[in-house]
Amino acid sequence: MEAQIEIKFKRLRKELNHIPLPSYATKGSAGLDIYAALEKPMRITKGSIEMVPTNISVEIPEGYEIQVRPRSGLAAKHGIGILNSPGTIDSDYRGEIKIIIINLGKEDFIIQPAERIAQLVVSKVYTAKFIESNELNNTLRGEGGFGHTGR
Repeated sequence: MEAQIEIKFKRLRKELNHIPLPSYATKGSAGLDIYAALEKPMRITKGSIEMVPTNISVEIPEGYEIQVRPRSGLAAKHGIGILNSPGTIDSDYRGEIKIIIINLGKEDFIIQPAERIAQLVVSKVYTAKFIESNELNNTLRGEGGFGHTGR
């Protein structure tokens, strides 16, 4: 059986309690679909950025994060993406999850109330200790980057 953690959540506005909770679409899904908590449709004009509310806040266990990722169907069909993707929800954040939507499409896009707008992926977080050094190990690649092996 795969590992599972519990994440407590809170609905923020009672009048939006009919909005579905984040959920996995299929047994093999890595991300939970999250829904727009809107009372009426929201227009995202082409080239614009909007913050879309979800009506939930979460309590993520320490040592974990939630990554906010775009939905492939919205991206491929409409040019709708998530700015700052993947976004990170830290374990100590208790505010409302809002999805930063960008419309890179050729026309305005209407987000409907309770529409699936993004995916949430729960991930383990590892902390690092940076250690200053005057020397680093050499590698075959060295300092080559940003297309050094071709296009």
